[in-house]
Amino acid sequence: MAEYPDVTNVTALAAELLQQARGHPARRTARTLVSGTVQRVTLIALADGAELAEHDAPAAATLQVLSGRIRLHAGDHERVLDSGDLAPVPAQRHGLQALTDAAVLLTVALS
Repeated sequence: MAEYPDVTNVTALAAELLQQARGHPARRTARTLVSGTVQRVTLIALADGAELAEHDAPAAATLQVLSGRIRLHAGDHERVLDSGDLAPVPAQRHGLQALTDAAVLLTVALS
């Protein structure tokens, strides 16, 4: 059976990062789990109320909520996502707010 060299227990790491986020001035932390030529996967932990200010969108990306609840907004549109939800990242400037302590997995296709 083939071994995968960089297996990450995302649940355990999310709990660890969330603990760090609660003590960080920005109330958020992140760790890149996969970084290659075609994709990047980043685990982001946000303490309740933390925000990621509006920023430009990557060419293609998804956001999966591992725990908690977040608000994803772009222009006049917003979407509340709960644990277990997966959504495409809007193809325009967007931002993110934690409505509770939350952990999300951002997967970006690199061009």
